[in-house]
Amino acid sequence: MKYIDWKETDPQKNLAFEEYVFNQMDKDESYFLLWQNDNAVIVGKHQNTIEEINQEYIKENDIKVVRRLSGGGAVYHDLGNLNFTFIVNEAGQEQFDFQTFTRPLVEALKTLGVNAEFNSRNDLAIDGKKFSGNSQYAKRGRILHHGTILFNSNLATIQSALKVKQDKIESKGIKSVKSRVTNIVDYLDEDYTLEDFKAALLKAMFENDNLEMITLLEEEIQAIEQLKTEKYATWDWNYGKSPRYNLRKERKCDFGLITVLLQVEKGEIKELHFYGDYFGNGDIQELETLLIGVKPTEEALSKVLKDIALTDYINGLDVKTLIDLILY
Repeated sequence: MKYIDWKETDPQKNLAFEEYVFNQMDKDESYFLLWQNDNAVIVGKHQNTIEEINQEYIKENDIKVVRRLSGGGAVYHDLGNLNFTFIVNEAGQEQFDFQTFTRPLVEALKTLGVNAEFNSRNDLAIDGKKFSGNSQYAKRGRILHHGTILFNSNLATIQSALKVKQDKIESKGIKSVKSRVTNIVDYLDEDYTLEDFKAALLKAMFENDNLEMITLLEEEIQAIEQLKTEKYATWDWNYGKSPRYNLRKERKCDFGLITVLLQVEKGEIKELHFYGDYFGNGDIQELETLLIGVKPTEEALSKVLKDIALTDYINGLDVKTLIDLILY
């Protein structure tokens, strides 16, 4: 098994890195990866992104949102979190046998005096509190297993970033299951760092699996950068791949109560209706029709609405208020 030395913290590039190793590197070889993301929410492949994130908080705190290849629930990453990935051939491995891949982590923690256990879901816990969530992706005889390790993450930010507003959302996306979480650092000596823990985990892996450390070639790094640009940095992948969903949002404004019913499919607004006790002289259906086929993003909505006299339809309405109502 080969260990790839990788120090990037860009979440979009790191997800591209994982996919590149899985799809493009030697299929006869097994790989072990350790990596970290700067502030990001990573959503599962089958999830509806807007159901999993606090969009207003995400925007205000410059947190990136990236969809991964594997299923499962949404997780928050910061530099107090360490991620691990195994990429192996299916032969000799049972798909979705999560314990096989998390055993090295449990063993490494034992050497530090911390007793971790695998719970009934796909998580690792200490004293009943989750510190590691795991997921898998399989394709053509290969398995990608990856997991998070909460070492010293900001638990308050985790709660805020993943605390979705109580708008009425109906979709077929896979919902995240909320769990009590904890940091490993709380069970170690106070001067023990994440780098110390990473070294302990690597020591356990090198002893048990005869790891060979390698670094990527410049052309491989460029290919990863291209994959990031074409896929993991795009709205279409991170939001547009969400399942079809219906959304009902309501807000009290100075000009009255306004409700929007929204249906999004394949990353575009398919149906939109406004209701409320507002005043306006224009035919509201004209405004609704203008927004059909538009991506629900600030950029796309602003482009369509910039030259529209919104007060003709809803007295007192401006572009920012309408976009905030639809998106946040």
